[in-house]
Amino acid sequence: MKNTLEIKNLRAGIGGTEILHSLNLTVPKGQVHAIMGKNGSGKSTLAKVMSGHPDYEVTGGDVLLDGESILGLEPDVRARAGLFMAFQYPSEIPGVTIANFLRAALNARRPEGEEVDAVEFYHHLYAKMDLLKIDRSFTSRAVNDGFSGGEKKRNEILQMAMLEPKYAVLDETDSGLDIDALKIVSHGVNSLRGPKLGILVITHYQRLLDYIVPDVVHVMVGGQIVKSGPKELALELEKKGYDWVEKDLVAA
Repeated sequence: MKNTLEIKNLRAGIGGTEILHSLNLTVPKGQVHAIMGKNGSGKSTLAKVMSGHPDYEVTGGDVLLDGESILGLEPDVRARAGLFMAFQYPSEIPGVTIANFLRAALNARRPEGEEVDAVEFYHHLYAKMDLLKIDRSFTSRAVNDGFSGGEKKRNEILQMAMLEPKYAVLDETDSGLDIDALKIVSHGVNSLRGPKLGILVITHYQRLLDYIVPDVVHVMVGGQIVKSGPKELALELEKKGYDWVEKDLVAA
């Protein structure tokens, strides 16, 4: 299906243990969807499977970007196809500045032998930094080396802004953030919302969704999406807890 990130009957796990059980989910461009679930429900496994993490085995189903399967592709090819992943614990790359990292990432998306013009690159980079309220000195620092939790997350949002993906998956973006850092990161995500980008936010807590307001909320239990609804569903979960959903499943 065009203009959608579509997960169809996805089954996957690690070490012979299935974690995702025929999971179905569709995220259209122009919308923000949120997945909520308690620890062990399979949320981060979904993100890692979508990214192509080698430790996870897919045993059924598919993941489609604009109607094209990405499951057989290497992680870097998936990224070039338009999938951006922001993980809970971003990697540190000592000795590589943010500016050089981003320039290399953009060049990797161009035809072989072509490189982004330096003046054009910095003009674009500074415009995105201003949009995200990031100080210009940030670009000379090594990627995530010695960064606070908030700085790491802001760096990921800057990467997303520069790479302009078709779909972004934000796994536990609020993890470890104080309220000020959460507001800054949320502002960055909200500034990038638009008709050309579909966003999937994965979180435990409703508080993130106070700032990044989703179009649709999905609840994951036992490796499946078991309930979907409008943004108010997150508030109901916050009030009643995940046991409320599980009890409804048993009753049904």
